Amino acid sequence: MQLSVVILNYKVRYFLEQCLYSVQKATAGLEAEIIVVDNASSDDSCAMVRERFPEVKLIANLENYGFPKGNNIGVAEAKGKYLCILNPDTVVAEDTFTKIFSHLASHPDLEANLGILGCKLIDGTGHFLPESKRGVPTPWVAFTKIFGLYKSFPKIPVFTKYYAEHLTENESGPVDILVGAFMVMPREVYLELGGFDENCFMYSDDIDLSYLSLKSGRTNYYFHDTTVVHYKGESTVRDGQYMKRFREAMQFFYQKHFRRSFLFDVMMKVGAFLFSLFKTKQQKNRSVAPDSVLVFTKDKLEIKSAVPVRYETHLEVGIPENKGTIRVIFDTRYYTYQSILAFMQKHKNEGVQYRNYLAPFDGIIGSDNANDVGGVEFL
Repeated sequence: MQLSVVILNYKVRYFLEQCLYSVQKATAGLEAEIIVVDNASSDDSCAMVRERFPEVKLIANLENYGFPKGNNIGVAEAKGKYLCILNPDTVVAEDTFTKIFSHLASHPDLEANLGILGCKLIDGTGHFLPESKRGVPTPWVAFTKIFGLYKSFPKIPVFTKYYAEHLTENESGPVDILVGAFMVMPREVYLELGGFDENCFMYSDDIDLSYLSLKSGRTNYYFHDTTVVHYKGESTVRDGQYMKRFREAMQFFYQKHFRRSFLFDVMMKVGAFLFSLFKTKQQKNRSVAPDSVLVFTKDKLEIKSAVPVRYETHLEVGIPENKGTIRVIFDTRYYTYQSILAFMQKHKNEGVQYRNYLAPFDGIIGSDNANDVGGVEFL
């Protein structure tokens, strides 16, 4: 078997359903399996998977084991040569896996020494997520991130290592750290590294695994030529518990990999607290009521709206000039995720909201900010 896609879910039933539809399309023609590990969700995620995706292997945990252990449980059941660790609040393009495997096949040195591969991630508005590629958060690199020096001195390389800015978002190449929302790696490498460290509940697990891969002499690689949506805010609500776990995760990583010092411990505790506090304040639903709606569909799709609704069949028409906020709805029955993602990136701006219509639950789904919890509206 070529590929095992492991998706760890926790209470994001509708985002998981959309994710699974996209993964099914992306693995068509490949020898692949899909494994969903549910961390004791209180919604009907498990019932949905059993009913609508009977071919998917479902592992229903009786408690929330966290990100590392949950993924390790899924990988233990995987049979593929390659793994894809995937968040449930993502959408992959139809060409994602075929492009990755084609790239590896045409770069045998990379394939032979691959640690972890990541790709271009965008948020629900089409904007690039810089955490798609990162540097090792050494004490200095973490300092430049936490205190915003990478923004103040964007042209000075010593300040721009956190987001691996030696590569642009549209350049592929080696990087240090990749994000756990989307990781492709040989299963044997994952097992050799011991998988995700279960001593860390969440948040630094992807940094830790990436760093272990680097230390083993393997190449971690950012691949820009395919895109995945990561709604991001949906799977993790940044509340007080987030702050506590984020600080614990950062302390875990530094205590594991770097020599401790009193001054460094103080800096990291203060910095991690300020950073997590900033993230907590970011976490809010920023959606505003649209001034108009544009629906791309090739069938009758009635949208009840108090504002004007325009219907189009061809994505090439783009977005009309608009002075207010416009909501764009894609009928996923007729447009590929690849074309939808390309549209989102081409027409990203602050005045556009994107939603996908999914007929199975007759609703639209999306998010208007990387720190937005997102949501579903039923028609």
